[in-house]
Order: sequence, then structure tokens, then C-alpha cells
Amino acid sequence: MTAPAPQRPPAIGKAPAAPGAAGQSAAGDRVRLSGAVWAALGIVYVLWGSTYLAIRITVETLPSFLSAGSRSLLAGLLLLGLVAWRQGPAAVRVTRRQFGSAALVGVLLLTGGNGLVVLGENSIPSGLAALLVAVVPLWMVLLTMAAGTRPRPAALGGVLLGLAGLAVLSWPALGGDVAPAGVIAVVAATLTWAAGSFASGRISMPRNVFAAAAYQMIVGGSAGLLVGLARGEQHGLDLGQVSTRSWLALAYLVVFGSLVAFTAYAWLLQSAPLTLVSTYAYVNPVVAVLLGWLVLSEPLTGPIVLGGAIVVAAVCLVVSTARRR
Repeated sequence: MTAPAPQRPPAIGKAPAAPGAAGQSAAGDRVRLSGAVWAALGIVYVLWGSTYLAIRITVETLPSFLSAGSRSLLAGLLLLGLVAWRQGPAAVRVTRRQFGSAALVGVLLLTGGNGLVVLGENSIPSGLAALLVAVVPLWMVLLTMAAGTRPRPAALGGVLLGLAGLAVLSWPALGGDVAPAGVIAVVAATLTWAAGSFASGRISMPRNVFAAAAYQMIVGGSAGLLVGLARGEQHGLDLGQVSTRSWLALAYLVVFGSLVAFTAYAWLLQSAPLTLVSTYAYVNPVVAVLLGWLVLSEPLTGPIVLGGAIVVAAVCLVVSTARRR
């Protein structure tokens, strides 16, 4: 059973809908999508597509999990403070069960998902990392199928078409020398991210979606810092040797990658069909490839143009399936 998405995203100063109440659905469900959903999707499409480049610049002089954990923890604290300031302390109060749910999702999405992507980008190009992350929709569809939900043929066809487009995009990159450890890390990240996204709509989360996102970032970021310390990333770290461009990239990731885009993603998970939300993984690689061409002068080859066109067509197919009632 689904309900129409809200007409606008809840402002931080207003109480948002409870998890699952506004447009939450399994793969293939059809809902009426509002302008707020399209705006949030646009944020996730563009901003998260740009984060792969920013991550690559960050890890030039900053360690993987320490930078990823710091990014999420700082963004979470800022968001939590903003919610409490705009709506009052009651807005950030949660039950023990709700906090535990947010913590679990935060560890899966941020410690595992984001942290492993950052680790992988130490040894593989940012564009390849974005292409690998595009398998997330497939895992999400498989998870919904395992839960007993049969996706509509058009939605499943969109996923398969998107994967075909990504195969065309990734073929030239995979033909060269690629570090296996980096590829394995990013693939593992896609599994944990899909699991966290799937779980978030099926467990008792905090009613305030922004508070929920803040707790996810705080716990996920804290866990990421612990992983970084356990890996010994602090040894030999000299903050004075960190480049200005790495600091600026990290700041961009905190504000736009985490505070803005992750909050939009968390809201989408409770306000739009899962298969529609997952289409960001098709668009992000296209954005990442275009940024690589514009910023790093990477070649824009025929396979990239063809694969990008196929990816866009797949997104249109999945979106049109979600819109029809």
C-alpha cells in the first residue's frame, strides 16, 4: 500500500511524516510524485555525482576512513544542531529502538558504503568508482524480490537496461590495469549501501527525517573514525602537510555531499519508491564522467557518449514506471 508523496519536503522547522507514511513503497510500486521529490532527486543526482571527484582530491593528502568519518560526523552534528535550533529539543528526541535503527543504517550507509568507496578511490579512478557503484539498484531490486515483492517488468527492464549502459561505459576502463583491492572495496560498498537503503524503510526510524539523517551521520561517522584508527591511519599523519585542495574538497563533501545531499537522500527513502530513488546510481556516473572531462580533461569517447545515452534512457524508463498509477 502506498500514499501520495508530500506536496513539499518538510521544512526543518516542521514535523515531517513518519517513516513509510509518505510515498514509501517497494520496487515497482506506482505513486504520484511531487515537485519536492524531483527537486530532491536533482540534488542527489548532481551533488553526489560530483563527490567522486571531490573524494579523489581529498584522499590525495588525507587518509581514507579518517576523512570519511570526519566528514559524516561533522555534517551530522551540524544538522542535529540545526534541527534542535529550528524546531526545539523535542525534535531530536528518539526512543532507544529508533536510535538503534538509525545507528544501524548509518553504519551500513556511511561506514561501510561511503567509507569503502573512499578507500577504493585510493587505487582506482573516481569515474570507475562511480561506475561500480551503479550496481546498487540491482542489489536493491534483488533485496525487494527476496522480501517477497515482485518488481514490475518495466522496472526490472529499466535496471537491466541501465546495467547494459554502464557496461558500455565501463568497458574501456576495465580494459586497462585496475587495482583489484580498490574494485573489491567499492563493490563491497555497494552491498552495504543497498542493505542500509533497504533496511531504512522497514525498521522503526526516528519520526523526524532530518534528525534520523543526523543520527545516521553521527554514528556512521564515529564508526568510520574508529575504523580509521584501527587501521592506523593516524600514524604519520601531519595536518600541516595536507594540501589546500584536499581541505577544500573535504569541506565541499561535508556541506554538499553529506549535509545537503545525504539529507535529501534520507528524505527520499521515506517519500518515494525505492526503485526510483535508486536511479541516482545511474546518473551519478554520467555526472562523474562529465566532470572528469571538464575538470581533468579526460577524453569523452564514443563508448562514454553511447553508454551515457543508454543510462539516461534507463532512468526515464524507471521514472515513468514509478509515475504511472
